[in-house]
Amino acid sequence: MNQPVENVENTSPTALWRPSEERIAEAGITRYRTWLKENLGLEFSDYESLWEWSVTNIEDFWQTIWDLGGVIAHQPYERVLSERKMPGAKWFEGAMLNYAEHSLAYGKNPEATAQPAILFQSELQPRAEVSWKELTEQVGSIAATLKKLGLQQGDRAVAYMPNIPQTIAAMLAVASQGGIWSVTAPDMGAVGVLDRFRQIEPRILFAVDGYRYGGRDFDRRDIVRELVRQLPTLEAVIFVPYLNPDASIDFEFAESPERKVRVVSFNEATADPQPVNFVPVPFSHPLWIVYSSGTTGMPKPIVHGHGGVVIQTLKTGLLHGDQRPGDRTFWFSSTNWIMWNSVLNGLINGVTIMLFDGNPGYPDVSTLWRYAERERANSFGTSPAFISLCIKSGINPGQQFDLSSLRSVGCTGAPLTEEGYHWVYSHVSADVRLSCISGGTDPGACFLTTCSILPVYPGEMQCRELGVAAYAFNDEGKPVMDEVGELVMTQPIPSMPLFFWGDTDGSRYFDSYFTTWPGVWVHGDWMRLIQREESVTGIIYGRSDSTINRHGIRMGTSEIYRVVEELDEVMDSLIIDLEYLQRESYMALFIVLRDPSGSAEVGAKGPAPEGAVAGRASRQAGKLSVSETGVSAQLCARLMDAIREKLSARHLPNEIFAIPAVPRTLSGKKLEIPVKKILLGHDVKKAVNRDSMGNPESIDWFIEFTRARGI
Repeated sequence: MNQPVENVENTSPTALWRPSEERIAEAGITRYRTWLKENLGLEFSDYESLWEWSVTNIEDFWQTIWDLGGVIAHQPYERVLSERKMPGAKWFEGAMLNYAEHSLAYGKNPEATAQPAILFQSELQPRAEVSWKELTEQVGSIAATLKKLGLQQGDRAVAYMPNIPQTIAAMLAVASQGGIWSVTAPDMGAVGVLDRFRQIEPRILFAVDGYRYGGRDFDRRDIVRELVRQLPTLEAVIFVPYLNPDASIDFEFAESPERKVRVVSFNEATADPQPVNFVPVPFSHPLWIVYSSGTTGMPKPIVHGHGGVVIQTLKTGLLHGDQRPGDRTFWFSSTNWIMWNSVLNGLINGVTIMLFDGNPGYPDVSTLWRYAERERANSFGTSPAFISLCIKSGINPGQQFDLSSLRSVGCTGAPLTEEGYHWVYSHVSADVRLSCISGGTDPGACFLTTCSILPVYPGEMQCRELGVAAYAFNDEGKPVMDEVGELVMTQPIPSMPLFFWGDTDGSRYFDSYFTTWPGVWVHGDWMRLIQREESVTGIIYGRSDSTINRHGIRMGTSEIYRVVEELDEVMDSLIIDLEYLQRESYMALFIVLRDPSGSAEVGAKGPAPEGAVAGRASRQAGKLSVSETGVSAQLCARLMDAIREKLSARHLPNEIFAIPAVPRTLSGKKLEIPVKKILLGHDVKKAVNRDSMGNPESIDWFIEFTRARGI
């Protein structure tokens, strides 16, 4: 294993923020320590000793979360954990509960009935408010509609929906009946959506007619029709006219005229407000399917369970996030991202969740800060990319807006630079807890997180999450401190995936995390743990595998290749994501043109590629010059359009280059990780073994490229 950062030093920077005595006294961790002392006679001198206990006595720890959080169980559990093993750990067997019941429980309090459960703003709608009573009645009505449409426990209901209140209500209705939920955002093209939904064979589809982003309207009804046509298991569509209130949709199947898909309007689905009849399900009953892509094959359909999500949410919200009933919490997210699920989970802790749909920089970069001011947000969550945008724009939210209600600013999706840390404290507020966190779609939890009794150091996340045995391992599989190593988890947690959908023998699940060290979850990130006076802090240095992580949303390289290599001009391709600490996100697409010189080649499936000569690429001794990209503006535009329309606008490369050949192994696999290491400045001899390559000369272009670019 080659570490991405050499000769790291354990310096002691000055803390940017230290909690006041009042803040410490009010912190969820403080209340928890008091509860442990009063109920179990357990005392811990500091956070680190508490963390050590939580990952050593894991059964005792998770039982305290069950008790403290007040889990609503229709049937008690027989044991906390049957066996400490990964994969295969079975938590709280025998317990029967329902995620949606926990999500709507706070609304039963008389004082909460009229309070907002959801606040909403979008480019289409300036402000909307949904009370707890209204949300509960909507969920009850949709649940009754789903039963009429034939949805049964274990059936999949999917959504092609943005971050709007209707999506929240739909998800809770599906979960309330024991159905299994999955969602993609409408900015994703048909190919990306079908790659996900085909695997899980859904019965019901929730879909919008379109959305608005950056002032532009995008009608997605043709995409919805394509989804329905290519998902033969679909029996009904619940249609949400979001872009145009008068929009409608119908479906015809020329190839299967006998097939009928019922269309129900969202207004019809919510026309009969009523209480929710929650269906109790086992603790490990599937709740939702989220997607995280590897480097080959289809996106991984990751299944999380009702109980695991509930108990994980109680822990993070009460102990780390300091969530209190009635708090107003915001995190900018797309429905494609696990942070959307995290926002939704806030309902379990009685908070009012704030949703936003649209471009956060439209009409200007102050849009979200104005939203936070108007709604008196208590926490504001975003990404390093947005903070970088704010820095470049020169805005000063702390002076321009009244953000006095803010207690925390959250950030995730990629490592936040030290400059970003300093900016938050100098331009937002000097007295907020900067909650930089790092977890994943896969575990459904954080490895590194936040805590209100600990200081914030620039560039470092405050602590390891309670109950999560996260370590940095060296090449020998030993935990290291103050060194960069592989981020691993050595003990099971309740929120980790139950399985991958369709992975009948569990081999894909096992191969994704457990092949390096037996019984140890290897997440695929570089991490450095640092021993500070108050606790162990951490820094994430980016992916240690070749998965693309653009602004927090992961996608497999194979998905990009499938779209890029459909173009006649492209014979082969390689995409490398260089997102890592202290650098802005940068992704490069390297393509092998069918004819870099402009004349037809043997085996080409058409005429000379469009604009090949204009790219000014030249072959010299079998190499392309690295002084030019070698790709015409026309072809670049077509590649960008293809990725944007068929996959995602979030995964567009920063630059596109022509190369002579894609480096491959003797068995023909693309050498993504070795090329990434070379571009990150690693020693070439350590990064790649030429003897294992089928075309060893191909690596020379990337060596020259790295040298010419001064990387």
